[in-house]
Amino acid sequence: MIRPLVEPRLPGWIEPRWFMSKEQALELAPEAEIGWFDFTEHAPMIETVRAATGLKWLNSIYAGLDFLPLDMLRDRGTVVTNGAGINAITIAEYVVMLMLAHAKGYRDVVHAQGRHEWLMDSPGKRELAGERVLLLGLGAIGSLIKSRLEAFDMDVVPVRRSGADGALGPDEWRAQLGDFDWVVLAVPATGETEAMIGADELAKMKSNAVLVNIARGNVVDQDALVAALQQRSIEAALLDVTTPEPLPPEHPLWALNNAQITMHLSGRAQTKMFMRSADRFIENLTNWHRGEPVTPQLDLELGY
Repeated sequence: MIRPLVEPRLPGWIEPRWFMSKEQALELAPEAEIGWFDFTEHAPMIETVRAATGLKWLNSIYAGLDFLPLDMLRDRGTVVTNGAGINAITIAEYVVMLMLAHAKGYRDVVHAQGRHEWLMDSPGKRELAGERVLLLGLGAIGSLIKSRLEAFDMDVVPVRRSGADGALGPDEWRAQLGDFDWVVLAVPATGETEAMIGADELAKMKSNAVLVNIARGNVVDQDALVAALQQRSIEAALLDVTTPEPLPPEHPLWALNNAQITMHLSGRAQTKMFMRSADRFIENLTNWHRGEPVTPQLDLELGY
């Protein structure tokens, strides 16, 4: 899908090699100085990256590359660019959709239509205006979420390492969880963020609080979340991501009427991902040839 968007625009100093299978990728990888080795599964990507011993720059359409051997890439001195921000617009729009759908009870409206039933009252009474949002993660996605929710007159408080500009610091937000109506997770998947929302954090949230996760499934202790939803200690969870993915059919999350699961579709709800990725790669090729920085670069120490 990416080849027709890239091939006609490649500069003359590039000698492209194309692959259509893992076997072809593994054969070509040792020769590559610049590599774009994306597969739909992690294992062949890892294997190909390991085989690319002369790689100077690795590019990917994916934002989350924590599954790759980052220590090895760092030791080799490989520059890594990822897909951060490529899907930011559609994911931010998805967050707004999820929040509005919950606030207005829209899932129940759709079910009523399926039953040919005319509802006499709205199943959802919440208004977003005036409610408070704790936003964890203020990267490309989080920044767009913030501006869109503020357009609905919501009070959005982000979490930043510096705690500057009205944001909470990383050691402050947990103590203030009870002040927020919505908690939105847009953080990268790292050791620091794994299970950052657990039983203690859920217990501090308001009884009408709604958790929205478009980050990674493992940033939430899922067993603790299921328990909180079953006990209705929080109002709901809107989950684009889960652990594992796909979520097994027998998992209790499916059966909870205060959980919405959207199958990691937020980044796929658009048609421009490959076009944006191709444009960014071609621009980065020019910068690379000039000896200028390529962007966005993955911090191989932090993992994002």
